[in-house]
Amino acid sequence: MKIRKVVIPVAGLGTRFLPVTKAQPKEMLPIVDKPIIQYIVEEAVRAGITDVILVTGSGKQAIENHFDRNESLENFCLQTGKKQSCKLIREVAELATFIYIRQKGPYGNGTPVLNAKEVIGDEPFAVVWGDDIWLAKKPHIKQLVEVYEKYGDPVITAQLTDDEGTKKYGIIEGTEIEPGIYQVKSIIEKPGPKKTKSRIATFGGYIFTPDIFKMLEKTPKGKDDELWLVDAIAKLMKKRPVYAKIIDGQLYDPGSKLGWLKANVEFALKDKEVKVEFKKFLKTKIKNPS
Repeated sequence: MKIRKVVIPVAGLGTRFLPVTKAQPKEMLPIVDKPIIQYIVEEAVRAGITDVILVTGSGKQAIENHFDRNESLENFCLQTGKKQSCKLIREVAELATFIYIRQKGPYGNGTPVLNAKEVIGDEPFAVVWGDDIWLAKKPHIKQLVEVYEKYGDPVITAQLTDDEGTKKYGIIEGTEIEPGIYQVKSIIEKPGPKKTKSRIATFGGYIFTPDIFKMLEKTPKGKDDELWLVDAIAKLMKKRPVYAKIIDGQLYDPGSKLGWLKANVEFALKDKEVKVEFKKFLKTKIKNPS
């Protein structure tokens, strides 16, 4: 069955970016001239997604407004001769069908997925986080979808890491069944380099079959009294194969200050309007950093 729906949790408070996130969602922070969440939605659409399910919380109205029509702004742009601007804002509202769900339940990254159960129904679906941006020739989600279409089972995002990464990320242990694709045997949370030989790290982005919901419902709250997706995946692996795909691309975490700065530099250097002058500025700044 075709993957049509993606669940994007966006209820987080964005405390790493206070005070700027006190009055606006972190997902609306700009990367050059578009908010973080728009990049994520656009990538999903390029992968064939038609329905975007945003699991929101208090103070997230700006996200809904961003993906809605704004006829007064459109009319103003038309009346002042800004036809291209009008086209841009209309295209945002027409990217996909947007569905909003208010997050309810315990803390933890399993809760927003479970909240989407009724909207997903009996279809396979994607899950991506609202503050992860991938720079890849083939969309990150598309790479996951292709593995799902071949094997028909859930797929987890992965990338190779180093010894230090084993202290920061969940680590996948499994068997490589073809280049860059692994059947997962276990996921160990931040084991450190001495407790695992694997250097395959898990990152946000999944293709799930609808039986993940039963696993989430059966999963007790875990670390920090929260509902964790990784615990539900561990239960799922006892019932069916779960695969991991090494993603061909670069992940940016604009939910952190350094990640946001890196993403802005990377995307600015690819922006047709500013890349030439921005590159000159960076070269000058490197030569004269004071």
